[in-house]
Amino acid sequence: MLVSNLLSARLKEGSYRAVLLLDEKENIELPFNFDIVYKKRKPNIVIKNGDERIVVDEIKIKGDSVFIKMPVFDTEFKCVQKSDSLEGLWINHYRKEQNVIKFYAKHGETNRFNFIPGKANPVFEGKWEVTFSHGTKDSSKAIGVFHHAEQTDYVTGTFITETGDYRFLEGMKNQNKLYLSCFDGSHAFLFMAALGEDGQIRGTFYSGLHWKENWIAVKNSDFKLRSAEEITFVKDRNEKINISFPDLNKKMISLSDKKFENKPVIIQIMGSWCPNCMDETNYLSQVYQEYKGQGLEIIALAYEKTTDFEKAKKQVSRLVKKYNVGYTVLLTQQTGKDKASESLSFLNKVSAFPTTIFLNKQHQVVKVHTGFSGPATGNDYLSFKESTEALIRKLVKE
Repeated sequence: MLVSNLLSARLKEGSYRAVLLLDEKENIELPFNFDIVYKKRKPNIVIKNGDERIVVDEIKIKGDSVFIKMPVFDTEFKCVQKSDSLEGLWINHYRKEQNVIKFYAKHGETNRFNFIPGKANPVFEGKWEVTFSHGTKDSSKAIGVFHHAEQTDYVTGTFITETGDYRFLEGMKNQNKLYLSCFDGSHAFLFMAALGEDGQIRGTFYSGLHWKENWIAVKNSDFKLRSAEEITFVKDRNEKINISFPDLNKKMISLSDKKFENKPVIIQIMGSWCPNCMDETNYLSQVYQEYKGQGLEIIALAYEKTTDFEKAKKQVSRLVKKYNVGYTVLLTQQTGKDKASESLSFLNKVSAFPTTIFLNKQHQVVKVHTGFSGPATGNDYLSFKESTEALIRKLVKE
């Protein structure tokens, strides 16, 4: 952990309203909230998105300069501290272009969006059928799930897609308009929309500086996406699967090793750069602790943003440390879904990170699950946990 210079100015404790400036000309701001607290005289930043709390403790202060490294993800803030504010840049090292965004944070402000709540009218409550980039070749479907906190104008929610979810979104309703945002160190999401008289939501979605698209939604409690078990599948269910990649110490590990003999195995196709993979890693770490005594093994295959072993190891090691990962983690030294599909040729394709493969004791595929519906999805997450652990209990007993 990096600690502050004792000769430097102390960061002011309390709540802050932070903003990433996405479009200076149009004044498009992505707001989020954080607290600064002290633990053993060391500053911690606690970022808040709905029910999520992200603790940031890699903070270095030199004079009035503040350097903040986000946990797990390869992004950072470089700021100047003023009396009651921070100003500077957020830098996303995963991207080569449009990766630097202006940032400022004001102490003592707790609102996320600067609107005054009106009379409670929870019009966005419920489940919506969403279409992103409607009418284009990039069109895709999603489920929007929104909740008015205690029937107020304050709203939380997320979007569930076939390949994962948009994690914890937070914001509010203002008259007939909806504003939601999320910042978790990787995602920088902003949604702005209006509810028309026809009952349809029409809006715009921003992801950092590099992506902007329109979206529409209609209330539809019955809408469903394709099953996560239909998108990626094994070509031959009778095939005994084997893989071989180096671990973090460059030791080659194979499914044929004695450690995995006659044991059910979960293969996690992931990357440390992927927020949904982070959520799944947190969950699988708990699963492994509970079921490893019954013979379950888990192998994570990391497809990083770099093919350089040492750089990849550094990033993956941060994820392993944060979530106390006890299961096997291997570095593929490959990047992207196409390379993942090539290296795992027993599958029809890899469509998303994460993708999770469940093997029986004979190392034959019994299920492939595309994407991950994390804790922000509520009942979908609980349903995934229930079905996954039921399958694990069956596999360890067979």
